[in-house]
Amino acid sequence: MDAKSRKKEILQQYKERKITGGAYVITNKANGKMLLLCETDLKGSQNRFNFMSMMGTCINSKLQKDWNEFGPQSFTFTILEELEMKETQTLPEFQEDLKVLEELWREKLGEDKLY
Repeated sequence: MDAKSRKKEILQQYKERKITGGAYVITNKANGKMLLLCETDLKGSQNRFNFMSMMGTCINSKLQKDWNEFGPQSFTFTILEELEMKETQTLPEFQEDLKVLEELWREKLGEDKLY
């Protein structure tokens, strides 16, 4: 297989991959506060959190003050619910589903516990 064919094959596999988004929280174990987020790429979100923790840096402005005060070891990443994008959905439709999911989790968790 030549390089051009291989590139086409990889591109096709990328386009056909299943997109799994969902809701997750980053929890501050020191004070119990949580940052609730819904993203189209849970694995990428987990990887960003792991990288932030490893590097000791915080890229989320809502967490920055507590991150500086308590340190990265005080934060955990927890997936609350996964949602797979349907083959018939467009990305904007999937993002709309994630907004609804976020609102449901906001109600379950309570605004007083959220950043």
